[in-house]
Amino acid sequence: MRTINRKAEKKHNQNFDPFISQAQYQKYEKQLAKLKKESPFLRDEVARLALLGDFSENVEYQIAKSKLRSANHKILKLETLLNQSQIISDDTDNELVKLGKTVTLETNGEIKKYQILGSQESDPSKNIISQNSPLGQNLLGKKVGEKIEIILKDKKIIYKIISID
Repeated sequence: MRTINRKAEKKHNQNFDPFISQAQYQKYEKQLAKLKKESPFLRDEVARLALLGDFSENVEYQIAKSKLRSANHKILKLETLLNQSQIISDDTDNELVKLGKTVTLETNGEIKKYQILGSQESDPSKNIISQNSPLGQNLLGKKVGEKIEIILKDKKIIYKIISID
């Protein structure tokens, strides 16, 4: 028997990075609670519209069913995410660069600060980098004063670790 693979399901084959901050975990919990609160209303709406008859021409039923399916998918996704996630510990040891730390770097006379988190929270525009990024990978386990070298396409960048917070 052949199983059907939908386009959206292809995204699930990506590597999962379980590390998230406590704040992100709480954000996901709030989203889940909100969706679970809305779910009974959506189910009642689908049941009410189903009573109107012919499903093939009942656009309101199809829209309500789609909203319910979407909400159920989001609930399942958030529950799975919360069950598989590992919260990044608030370690006070600032000797080594670790997940969750903010690192101050110097490169070409410029000072830059980056927080290293899991891939789910990565946002380079806010100076939050993933532990899986080239810079994040090279920083992990290093100490203040050490230098790291990143080679990107056609240039080489050298960073010096100024501080770890």
